[in-house]
This record gives sequence, structure tokens and C-alpha cells, in this order.
Amino acid sequence: MTIPLFLWLPGMHFNEHLFLLQYILGPSRWKELFPLATGDRQSPIDIQTETTKYDPTLRPLYPNYDPSSAKVILNNGHSTSVEFDDTENKSVLSGGPLIGNYRLRQIHFHWGPSDDIGSEHAVDGTKFAAELHVVHWNADKYASFVEAAGQADGLAVMAVFLQVGECNSQLKKITDHLDAIKIKVS
Repeated sequence: MTIPLFLWLPGMHFNEHLFLLQYILGPSRWKELFPLATGDRQSPIDIQTETTKYDPTLRPLYPNYDPSSAKVILNNGHSTSVEFDDTENKSVLSGGPLIGNYRLRQIHFHWGPSDDIGSEHAVDGTKFAAELHVVHWNADKYASFVEAAGQADGLAVMAVFLQVGECNSQLKKITDHLDAIKIKVS
């Protein structure tokens, strides 16, 4: 199974209120309410493969994750998230366009009402069944996730497109617990 992924570049902030807007307007219309969402570093992104350029100087990404740093699986009312212990560099992302270590804070999912329109982002106009966001913060430069979230180089969110297919043993470790978190945690 091929799972395309891309890195949401540092400085592309997320806001949980935007998750609600995804269901009201859809990501392609967020700019109607938020004129600032028309910039080059905004969500959602539609990757156009014909105009995408390869950067030979870009280093590979180096995810180094310790499964024991996972703390809790939550239902926040619009998604499932897994929160991680980010007090030390147990689970970090480095390389690519990143300078230093970015600590893993959480993962969360985007999905929709059908198997073909759940992702927030697209490739050549095509959406995917779901999308996994792996949220990191710049631990070399900032003291906390909250401090990093307000900075242009504070966050790095890796997005992984998900397609319906055979069971994925790694995702099953999360989905096996979803029945236990049917009630929203505030």
C-alpha cells in the first residue's frame, strides 16, 4: 500500500476551530470567513504534481518515535487524537527543511462522511479517505508547545493521506481503542 505524505512546513499554524469549519464550509471555503487564509502558507493545500518541483538539496526527514511516549487516546468531539509526552526528546522529527529537533506532541485524524472525501488536503484535486496529522514543535528553540505554536518556525505538521484498503497493523493499535472513547473529553 502506498501512503503519500507531506510536511506541513513550520509556521503553518492550526487551530481547532478550523476543524469545525471543515464540516460547515469545507476547507476550500475557509478563506471566505478568514481573508488571511489566502496566503501561500495556508491550509488546505492542493498539491499540483505538474508544477511541484523537486529540491535536490532537501535532506530526508528523520522520524524517531518511541511508542512508550504515547500517553492517552482522546475524543475531542470532532476527531480522535493521541497525546504524547513531550517533556523530553523521546519522540522527535528532524531533517528535511527542519533545523533541529521537533518533539512529537500529538497525532489526530481528519475524515469525512464517505471514503473519498475525508482528507483536509488534496493531490491534483483528489481527496483521500482520511488524513493523519503528526504534530511536532520546535523543542530546540522554544520551551513549550504553547510558546512554539505562535511562532513561524514553531510547528511542523506531517500529513499522511490514508486510503481504504487492507488492515494496517500500526493504525489498528489506535483503532482498537476507539470504542472506549465514544464520549467527548473537554
